[in-house]
Amino acid sequence: MAKTEQIHMSSDRRQPALSIKALRKEYRPGQPVLRNINLDIAEPGITAIIGPSGTGKSTLIRCINRLVNPTAGEIWFDGIDMAGLDRRDLRKARRHIGMVFQEYNLVERLSVIENVLCGRLGYVPAWRAFFRRFPEKDVERAFQLLDSVGLGADFATRRADQLSGGQRQRVGIARALMQEPKLMLADEPTSSLDPKTSVEIMELLSALSTQGAIPVLVNIHNVGLARRFAGRIVGMSEGEVVFDGPPSDITDEDLAKIYGGEGWYS
Repeated sequence: MAKTEQIHMSSDRRQPALSIKALRKEYRPGQPVLRNINLDIAEPGITAIIGPSGTGKSTLIRCINRLVNPTAGEIWFDGIDMAGLDRRDLRKARRHIGMVFQEYNLVERLSVIENVLCGRLGYVPAWRAFFRRFPEKDVERAFQLLDSVGLGADFATRRADQLSGGQRQRVGIARALMQEPKLMLADEPTSSLDPKTSVEIMELLSALSTQGAIPVLVNIHNVGLARRFAGRIVGMSEGEVVFDGPPSDITDEDLAKIYGGEGWYS
């Protein structure tokens, strides 16, 4: 398991909160992908969103930080309705929402340490970002985060395109942590990884969430991983929430309602 003892979060920070109210998303008029989603997420730990492909899990994750614009509804984060922000205010609000992507979303030609430092782009002047001249304290923290996610200083100067899938995902997590997030979103963070690496990435997200007191909202296909690592499971079907509770409460009947069919979950 990755070392996490070097992650330090402010102990006096107000507990973050996410409140989604009547969220609706239509890519085509009259054809909703999300239907009246209502969720409150305030506690540290992992909340796993499960459901079949095409049911709106990724759309939900991406609506929260406005990578996708909702059609209707409210997304209250840290006292601000994300759905109503203009571009300038949205950029400020996004500083505090870390994002881990399915396909890593790294800049392949940049080094590992430069990719991690990209997590500070919302905090530094544009000229510093262009010339990659980050404050010394940010560079020091980037090296600490590399160690915390299980990649030592030896990886710092490697190009991102020289890494394995699991290593790339660890860089993506370190980059998200560079933002000093109050909320982390992870969109299928294990779907491109082998089973062993998938477990390691979920262990890492769980440990960092607990230590940093950060709620982590994970869109995930693997029900077994969701049951193992999440404290709460949100099951979606056809754009709606059909289950919301602890892993111990989810039944075969619930899984059949979420995914359809019978027998596959035995």
